Amino acid sequence: MKPCTAKCGRSAILKRPKTGDTLCKECFFQAFENEIHFTITRSNMFTPGSTVAIAASGGKDSTVLAYVLKKLNTKYNYKLNLVLLSIDEGITGYRDDSLETVKQNRDDYEMPLKILSYKDLYGWTMDEIVAAVGKKNNCTFCGVFRRQALDRGAIQLAVNYLATGHNADDIAETVLMNILRGDLARLKRCTSIITDSGDGIPRVKPLKYTYEKEIVMYAYFQKLVYFSTECIFAPNAYRGHARVLLKDLEKMDPAVIMNIIQSGESLSVAETASLPKLTKCERCGYGSSQNICKACVLLEGLNRGLPRLGIGKSSRAKKMLEANVGVKVDGDTVNSANTCDTRQCCSKNGSCQNK
Repeated sequence: MKPCTAKCGRSAILKRPKTGDTLCKECFFQAFENEIHFTITRSNMFTPGSTVAIAASGGKDSTVLAYVLKKLNTKYNYKLNLVLLSIDEGITGYRDDSLETVKQNRDDYEMPLKILSYKDLYGWTMDEIVAAVGKKNNCTFCGVFRRQALDRGAIQLAVNYLATGHNADDIAETVLMNILRGDLARLKRCTSIITDSGDGIPRVKPLKYTYEKEIVMYAYFQKLVYFSTECIFAPNAYRGHARVLLKDLEKMDPAVIMNIIQSGESLSVAETASLPKLTKCERCGYGSSQNICKACVLLEGLNRGLPRLGIGKSSRAKKMLEANVGVKVDGDTVNSANTCDTRQCCSKNGSCQNK
């Protein structure tokens, strides 16, 4: 056996994918946690005394994030109040099982847990949405609704920060996706460690520089309980193509993950480029980069029997909305007697009452 490169006198049991160091279990734990602590302190991520909601799915990333944040909060006296926030998308055989793991995390880490469901917020489950739109574009609905659902949960909990388990691999994949899509606005902000949600609650990424493989190794050696089954609809996601590309590149050079992130951080957008600015959706009142947020457009399509309404370019959705349901979305106001405020109607009653 090789000796631990930290020169602690113990034998190494693993090789870090990120650095190539051969470490014993104890030194790996220390290095892993210290890097996350450094990420938090260097970015001035949290203000002492704040309440932080951890977006918890039951998977390895959110489980490790909850465990490490609790440990660092105690060790370095961050003075944070930590709570768990989970979203039930309504995916039978996947989310219902993973939520049981989240409840186990709640008990193990002694953190309050709040669960919000798509059914209560939007009147639809993902199973119902997939039945309406098919498997090709369903991840668009889930991603948009989940992002807003987390914002809604953070507002309901009155937290100061929303911490997500996005790791280095996730961010590198997102950089690749935005390059392939030519999405300048998202490319500019996807590498930010702290982002504005538009609702006044910053989103933070403590695991931004943490490799996915090391998260798995940490969870394994710490014997953490997490849910490892992939979403049954995920194989159809566009992100999957970026993930395959990234893994192929990583086989040749593990540093490619960090190189892509650093490239994304270094990119600058010309001052003449027109970029959307965060504002409030005129229908639901939550953060949006357009007058009508993507969630409201998608929900309108579902409720009106036009499930593909929000798929593709926004200009196409605007034309379809105005032609089919009389909703004005490119002006300063929404001019339609057939629309409702989802914050007041759909989010409370489970489905649109103005159909």
